[in-house]
Amino acid sequence: MEFSAQQIALLLGGKLIGDPNSKVSDVAPIETATEGKLSFLTDEKYLPYLSTTKASVVLVTESLLSDEIKNQQSNTTLIAVDNARGAMAQLLQMVAKAMNPPRQGIEQPSFISDGVTIPEDAYIGAFAYIGKNVHLGKGVQIYPHCYIGDNVRIGDNTILYSGVKVYYNCIVGNDCILHSGVVIGADGFGFEPDANGVNQKIPQIGNVIIEDDVEIGANTTVDRAMMGSTRVHKNAKIDNLVMIAHNVQVGESTFMCGQSGIAGSSSVGSHCILTGQVGVAGHISICDNVILGAQTGVTGSIKKPGTYMGSPAIDASVWRRASVRFKQSGQR
Repeated sequence: MEFSAQQIALLLGGKLIGDPNSKVSDVAPIETATEGKLSFLTDEKYLPYLSTTKASVVLVTESLLSDEIKNQQSNTTLIAVDNARGAMAQLLQMVAKAMNPPRQGIEQPSFISDGVTIPEDAYIGAFAYIGKNVHLGKGVQIYPHCYIGDNVRIGDNTILYSGVKVYYNCIVGNDCILHSGVVIGADGFGFEPDANGVNQKIPQIGNVIIEDDVEIGANTTVDRAMMGSTRVHKNAKIDNLVMIAHNVQVGESTFMCGQSGIAGSSSVGSHCILTGQVGVAGHISICDNVILGAQTGVTGSIKKPGTYMGSPAIDASVWRRASVRFKQSGQR
């Protein structure tokens, strides 16, 4: 697909600076883009690339543009917008839908239990298994080799990519995306030694509830509750290779990055960010608006918003000063 700078500017409501007839058919980072590519700039440190980039069109956050930049002669057409990264995301969403449009129909072989109602606009891929009393919402996309257990509910326009497993009695909301290898509702890790020291399994009879507009990355697991529900609240975004244990609560619009994990019965508030390899111990709570730096270990509840680092987690500013001393002591 090919678009002109004029078309893109009209779509985004941006201001054109340069040739409105410049054409693009692909996207690329500003530092490596070539002719025919669209790029974006939303950070001041990349401003020097505006004079060297070969991109035909660049989306630029308007607050970064000085009069000198606006008036300089360049072969690159600029489109000034309020938020260049957000504008690029808007365009990429359109491109993604064009590249992988929604599918419809039931492929064979697949197994669908009696009594399952499938909306006309839904898609069931080959080798999928749909259990008893499953409810599928409008526009659901179930890709090949998915397993949907008994009594599962999946909301409108939710996508389950190949190999997703949703165990019995679990609920997935509207407009969710579950990537390949996601497992929802496997047993929580619950055992109790008996009088002879033999570990006896504690049945996990709860479920998992994934609320609306949640995206979960490849090979991530969300365990079912022992009792009640493990819950991921709306608009949370979970990366690949994340582990969420039984009875955990993940707050609204919270980010969890790769290889992070939360132990059983802990809760993470809304608008939090758990960066890579963060570990949260069991039976504690983290309040809203907390950022946890990479490899942070949270062993006790956090009651004050802020940024924390280290293991055990402490205020990030204290951790940075301490880490300087660690380096200095190692050089003696």
